[in-house]
Amino acid sequence: MSRIAGIGVYIPERILNNDELENDFPTWSAAKIFQKTGIRERRVAAENETAGDMGVKAAESLLESESVIREEIDFLIFCTQAPDYILPTTACIIQSKLGLSKECGAFDINLGCSGYVYGLSIADALINSGSAKNVLLITSDTYSKYINPKDKSVRTLFGDAAAATFIVASEGKSAMGPFVFGTDGSGYRNLIVETGMYREPRTQESSVVIEDEFGNARSRDDLFMNGSEVLLFSLREVPRSIDEALKRRGWSIDEVDKFVLHQANSFLINALTKKMGVHKDKVPICVEDVGNTVSSSIPLALRKLSDSGEISRGDKIILSGFGVGYSWASCTLIY
Repeated sequence: MSRIAGIGVYIPERILNNDELENDFPTWSAAKIFQKTGIRERRVAAENETAGDMGVKAAESLLESESVIREEIDFLIFCTQAPDYILPTTACIIQSKLGLSKECGAFDINLGCSGYVYGLSIADALINSGSAKNVLLITSDTYSKYINPKDKSVRTLFGDAAAATFIVASEGKSAMGPFVFGTDGSGYRNLIVETGMYREPRTQESSVVIEDEFGNARSRDDLFMNGSEVLLFSLREVPRSIDEALKRRGWSIDEVDKFVLHQANSFLINALTKKMGVHKDKVPICVEDVGNTVSSSIPLALRKLSDSGEISRGDKIILSGFGVGYSWASCTLIY
């Protein structure tokens, strides 16, 4: 049995706002970008700032603001799709930089938008098995480094950020779970960076930039997203996943105080809200000033909602992450 004891966040200094994007894409006004995405600005990591660097900063923020004793952290999970090196695992480097105990376990998980819920499930399992008492889950990504600056389809959406969540053993009724998972790898090409690893190494030919029918320019070395297919997948699988999580926990949909979904963009969240038949006040949208921050979107939203008083201890919450893979995961949470 486990619970979330605290969340620390880090967002880079550089702001990419809609006015700047309008200058780069004259056919898309700042107002149009906001209307389509619900995003006014997103943060971009510095050129020499890695996902590991951001993860350390998020963890330090947590350690400074919460009653977390560094020496008592006995497991570190780092979720990213932008590791500092092919090897070693970035989690080992973070362990050293944070000065955690050498008896602390540490590993990376390579997941995107579903990664936070997957990470919570692993932390919960480690605690329930007795393998760990306190787990530090860090999510961090720098999708901006994969994006061609001339590709408005993704540049308008994604932002860089990191979050550090402290998960501890809880007494009494479990505060987290059950967890519901799903995978459909047949959709893997709909959100992908095709080249750069061993299946398809980067070549001179792969770096050639081509403009698509919508005026988005990218090479095979850059991030590609088929937005319409990702939308259809999300509308198909996320409501079913949430329904199953509610069923396993024995909650009705009306009992839930908040549905904290992966913060992809306002259009998708509103579409899911309508599909689930939930009042929009129960489904917060927290993308306006950070954009889609991949695996960090849910913990950033939880931290923002907690700070504003929109959620409080004891609230019944549904978490659901979904996207690249295709991969999805949902769980119930007593905050």
